[in-house]
Amino acid sequence: MKTVALAYHNMGITGLTALARHGFEIAAVFTHEDDPGENCWFGSVKDWARQQGIPCYTTDHINHEEWVDRIASWKPDVLFSFYYRKMIGKKLLEIPRLGALNLHGSLLPAYRGRCPVNWVLVKGEEKTGVTLHFMVEKPDAGDIVGQKEVIIEFHDTARTLYDKLCEAADGLLDDLLPVIKTGQIPHKKQNLSDGSYYGGRRPEDGRIDWTRPARVIYNLIRAVTDPYPGAFAITENGNRMIIWRALPVEKRDMNGQAGDTDSSGEDVLVKTGENAIKLQEIEIQGRRLRGPEIGDFFKTGKVTKLT
Repeated sequence: MKTVALAYHNMGITGLTALARHGFEIAAVFTHEDDPGENCWFGSVKDWARQQGIPCYTTDHINHEEWVDRIASWKPDVLFSFYYRKMIGKKLLEIPRLGALNLHGSLLPAYRGRCPVNWVLVKGEEKTGVTLHFMVEKPDAGDIVGQKEVIIEFHDTARTLYDKLCEAADGLLDDLLPVIKTGQIPHKKQNLSDGSYYGGRRPEDGRIDWTRPARVIYNLIRAVTDPYPGAFAITENGNRMIIWRALPVEKRDMNGQAGDTDSSGEDVLVKTGENAIKLQEIEIQGRRLRGPEIGDFFKTGKVTKLT
């Protein structure tokens, strides 16, 4: 069965590897050039395609008539999208004989849209998953082909959860690709009113609101820690402090206002709207501090409140 694949990131490599493993003829791969301003901690789809001897293109205009005509000339039976970052237009979606399929990092219809791995952590979900679905003009709204659930553990971060999702996607594709090759692709309509949609996230969205409960703040911290830009607060002298790792702790008798710090014991605690956050790894003025180093820094008295 012939396919054209649009892919990026580790999830893109997971999808492409599965296609090759199941004997799909990959006529071409489309991916993105890495953004020099982005922390590119993931594998290269371009390198994967080169190693496999498959033509690879990095156009930013996949819906341009030139590429629509080129892809149509390859006569793909099915088109796959694995974490490709551009919306696929109607003309492209109409080309493949059996349809166009996208791999999304949530249990649709929940968390349609951008950054689902980050959003499920921000919102404190206990499970998520991956969904293979038909692509339509509306994002993440087409019929579902199959899903695989992933449990979110208390200590999961966006990176560890992303790795779990890649593993789940690999298993899901092993289940579905043999069925897809028969041409009888299962599909189940989504009820979008039962789901949710979220947009992209910006580094500025990582600002911590200390009036929120400690567990809510913890969820934000683990959702945007390495390799993402990190959750942050501002000290009283105007410096940005990134909170890379922290834990919520029960501390109902802590005096002061939300954002006040307590470094009198072994740990540095920050009062929140409910309980407290124990700082485990921070960055300030270009310095990463862990464990006792954090206590030493706060005991100088330079920082007593975070906002």
